[in-house]
Amino acid sequence: MMSRLSTGVFVLFCLVLFLTSAVWAEKVRIAVASNFLATLNEIATNFERDTGHVAVVSSGSSGKLYAQIQHGAPFDVFFSADVERPKLMEEKGLAVQNSRFTYAVGRLTLWSADPNLVKGDGKAVLTQEHFTHVAIANPKTAPYGAAAKHTLEQLGLWPALEKRIVQGENISQTFQFVYSHNADLGFVSLSQVLDPKINGLGSRWDVPLSLYHPLHQQVVLLAHAQHHKAAQDFLVYVKGPQAQAIIERFGYGVE
Repeated sequence: MMSRLSTGVFVLFCLVLFLTSAVWAEKVRIAVASNFLATLNEIATNFERDTGHVAVVSSGSSGKLYAQIQHGAPFDVFFSADVERPKLMEEKGLAVQNSRFTYAVGRLTLWSADPNLVKGDGKAVLTQEHFTHVAIANPKTAPYGAAAKHTLEQLGLWPALEKRIVQGENISQTFQFVYSHNADLGFVSLSQVLDPKINGLGSRWDVPLSLYHPLHQQVVLLAHAQHHKAAQDFLVYVKGPQAQAIIERFGYGVE
């Protein structure tokens, strides 16, 4: 009799715990620059497991996501690939003041799915005739595209290569151009090449930091989510040791 009673009490306790967790669990809607998508997905999976909240992730170029948010897209948190857009959001009242911080420092790499194409100095590779197209992200909307263009200008190669350049809408599409061999090589995020799914495929030249402006990537809490617990919890989680370790493993610097 006591055993049945104890079992009943335990079941009731579990039910109360489940209902309580369900009440406190919330959904956080995250907009993220394409280069950070794989990294964020892993962080979000751990966040959901550890907190019970639900993370809904949408990705695109920083410029397009910024435009969507300006037009009322229902995101709570914006992970940009630059500093300028989160700063503008604070200035325009679209984001909570003093909520932005640098979550990662990106690295640019010249990558080919061909293991024999990118060898040695990147300038030497780009001045040879062993390729037809080089891919970059749209410099007007994607910070990694702007960094790629700046690199080519610094190398003195932009005029010579301009007609051989194919542009992706964002860094994810740029990566797909190279991965699918529609472009022989391209400037992509180092994190994309270090993604475990790629598993060392291809060849690469990590662009020296002196050739492009630092890719400080900042996140900001959007204004309507000022009192949104799941959004606030997610930003705290990103600063924690578990998320920081994931970010570094994907090839980013942290501050």
